[in-house]
Amino acid sequence: MRILTIACSLAALMAASPLSAQTLNVASAGDQNMVDYVKDYLGPMFEKANPGVKVVSVGTGAGDSGSQKIYEKLDAQKSAGASDFDVVVIHQKAAGQMVKEGLLDKYTANVETAKLATGDNAKNALGTDVSGFVIPMFQSQTALAYNADMVKSPPASYADLAEWAKKNPKQFGYNGIKGGMSGVSFVAGWVYAFGGDADKLIKGPYDAATKANWDKAFAGLKDFNKNAVITPGNAGTLDMLNRGEIAIGPVWVDMFYSWQADGKLPPNMKLKLVSPGMPGQPMYYAIAGKSAQKKLAEAFIALATSPQVQADGIVKRFNWYPGIDAKNLEGKLDKAAWDKLFTDVTPADLSSNGKPFPIAPYFNDILEGYEKKVSN
Repeated sequence: MRILTIACSLAALMAASPLSAQTLNVASAGDQNMVDYVKDYLGPMFEKANPGVKVVSVGTGAGDSGSQKIYEKLDAQKSAGASDFDVVVIHQKAAGQMVKEGLLDKYTANVETAKLATGDNAKNALGTDVSGFVIPMFQSQTALAYNADMVKSPPASYADLAEWAKKNPKQFGYNGIKGGMSGVSFVAGWVYAFGGDADKLIKGPYDAATKANWDKAFAGLKDFNKNAVITPGNAGTLDMLNRGEIAIGPVWVDMFYSWQADGKLPPNMKLKLVSPGMPGQPMYYAIAGKSAQKKLAEAFIALATSPQVQADGIVKRFNWYPGIDAKNLEGKLDKAAWDKLFTDVTPADLSSNGKPFPIAPYFNDILEGYEKKVSN
């Protein structure tokens, strides 16, 4: 009887341990650091908390093309029994498309940390309702980096910047819309500032006639470019700032702080998030609709979006802004780490001037308008 009781107890224990002896496949769209973050940091932490679980991290490439590869894989396996991927890390544009086409699992009601991400981009991805399907992994944000020795009073708005560039020709640099999203963000912010109703571009609905109102904004940008330097990309802008070849340029905040931490930018470099705002974007955690490991995937995302992991992994390791609301990290970050990330660009600055990118059709119209009316 005792042997039977022990056997039954072991069977019950095994049945109650669904996270054991399983593999979780995590696919990340993004640079190699995204893949390494899961492979070297999150994966081992999750495996330690769940003995027997193996986390496999794969990358599909940087930018929207990486998310497109994840989309293509999930779409191709839509009629299959299970997907090769369980957790996917994707961009906003792809998230909206995947939700519309039924490729993702609606899971956030089962993950307690979803309540800690209350921003609009936890529910809206470039005009598509993604409520329930995503939790932000982190928030990336663009801002103007400037050399404080060369620029004593940095421009506070796009209008100020336009005047500053006239008085300081070839001291502002950005990469146009080629070679990096910091330039694309700057251009979108310019249209927000000078093109009319920015709120409509962000929230919709789409009206194709709206782009006719941007002619003056594009003409102003074409004129502005005469006094600007076109850099060879995100890193190119930072390189030129480092060498003193330009004094101001738009950058990704996380790249800026990482370069500064590595000694590739001098300490006199500062950030300014100008009004009426510059776009940023989150990366999302989502679960493949055909995942065979949905409970395991939910547990992984719950760990990844917990305040301590967001503080130690997202903020301290990579200088990203947290995916969950920053207030949830108070007490989880030491003062030095908090001040580093939120001194130049404060939480209040992010709230007022940190903007989403436009909804997809307006986004495409802006890029097309730049090519036709600014580049030529």
